[in-house]
Amino acid sequence: MLRTVTTAAETAPSPAAGGDLDRRIAKLAIPALGSIAAEPLYNLADTAIVGHLGRSPLDALAIATSALSTVAWLAIFLATATTTEVARNTARGEQAAAGRAVGAAYAVAVGWGVVTAAAVVAIAPLLTWLLGGQGHSAAAIGPAATEYIRISALGLPFLYLSFAGNGHLTGLADTRTPLRIAVGANVLNVMLEAALVFGAHAGLAGSAWGTVTAQVVAALAYARASRRSRVRPERPVKPDIAALLRDGHRLSVRTIALGLVPLAVTAVAARLGPVPLAGQQVANRVWYLLSLSLDALAVPAQVYVSAALGTGDTDAAGHAARRSLVLGLYAGIGLAVVTAALAFCAPAAFTADPGVRHEAMIALLCAALTQPLAALAFVYDGIILGLGDYVAMRRTMIIVIVAFAPLAGLVLRFPWLGLPGVWAALGCWLAARALLLARRWARAMAVPASP
Repeated sequence: MLRTVTTAAETAPSPAAGGDLDRRIAKLAIPALGSIAAEPLYNLADTAIVGHLGRSPLDALAIATSALSTVAWLAIFLATATTTEVARNTARGEQAAAGRAVGAAYAVAVGWGVVTAAAVVAIAPLLTWLLGGQGHSAAAIGPAATEYIRISALGLPFLYLSFAGNGHLTGLADTRTPLRIAVGANVLNVMLEAALVFGAHAGLAGSAWGTVTAQVVAALAYARASRRSRVRPERPVKPDIAALLRDGHRLSVRTIALGLVPLAVTAVAARLGPVPLAGQQVANRVWYLLSLSLDALAVPAQVYVSAALGTGDTDAAGHAARRSLVLGLYAGIGLAVVTAALAFCAPAAFTADPGVRHEAMIALLCAALTQPLAALAFVYDGIILGLGDYVAMRRTMIIVIVAFAPLAGLVLRFPWLGLPGVWAALGCWLAARALLLARRWARAMAVPASP
């Protein structure tokens, strides 16, 4: 039996509740980490298992997962927009409106997922080519990446349903149920992949099938949890779906701009050679998983800010934002130390190739320096999502590409800059994101009536 969830209204922060608010932020953020990390954990398991098949499969996986991650992000609005709508409506006591918002998210997840899966299957060779998969001397890399993309595309509708369910439960301040689902799905994923790759000798394709199966199971678990939640999904009306699609359009444009940078990183690394590409794949997966603990702090920021603004309490919203930022910065500094320490041992878990290990170590040492910047950028993401200003988020993500592009171009022009140059470009990108979103929040607090 699932536990009874708590509404956002019941957990809305008080401006004076310093230590108590910190505990409530941690209570949401720690379980949220598990659900947020679900998809990256799939990819991390893929990398760890496939890495032992050799350099070429690892290169193919790097290209395939970069494309698939971007496609997955295009539907992340099903989680983020739903979280804000559910938190605000439950804070106002409008349970029916919250239920219709959830119903709209599930309906869009099904339609969007099926169409996207079909499109990805059709254009998989093009995606592989755009990311440099045809430029290697090992001719198997391109076809292997294409096959992985096509198999994994079958799991997209189920992944999108999980996004909708996650947004529903998180908006109700329930992050423990998503944690249980994420842990169960990832344990299943690892077991299936190990059996298919090493037991059945299915290679890279076996890794993809294991992940798809885990995504199906996770989607079914979210659907069951939604039916048992305090605010159940309701049949949406056209305005509910239109509102979600409108928010989705704004957030998807933002997501496309956000996804261009990781795609560009993979494309740049691919043109540096197969060894830097494989090293970047290992480093990026480790960094991404660690940085999600910072992104988890965006969840309470979004929930508490949206709930407080839903009741007109701007003081509580400001207090929740400040505490989330402070805790995020502390976590970012701590993770910088952890990332640097892992640089000397983590690559060995992914590959036996000494060249790839060396490149991954260098990349992780550079990545460690970006963790505090990631903390500020991610938490401000949650704050602005709570504010509901998706236009500002879209504009910011488009503008900050300018902060990334010059250094990335220099790496292509001067390949000796290598992966340190790539991570310097990523650091500039994260810093620009944090700065622009901070300015938007400052304006919102200066003029509370104009969110």
